[in-house]
Amino acid sequence: MSLDRQLISQQHAHRFVVVPAADGWEVREEKDATVVNTVHRKDWHRVETDLYMFELRARALTREGRIERKAAHARKNADR
Repeated sequence: MSLDRQLISQQHAHRFVVVPAADGWEVREEKDATVVNTVHRKDWHRVETDLYMFELRARALTREGRIERKAAHARKNADR
């Protein structure tokens, strides 16, 4: 399971990323291309908690006027 979700407004971007790692998942949050939080999870239930928190933050950012932009690889896969 991978997630790459980006919300943007004018010059600013907020990105949430979950990618498989060697023995679990890397969970990362970025603001304007700066990593503000990264953690390695071995337990999927903790990843689910992170995903829930990402969803809450994404909803708040959307209410503030940010729009969601799909990652380039997600758009590429959707075109297939």
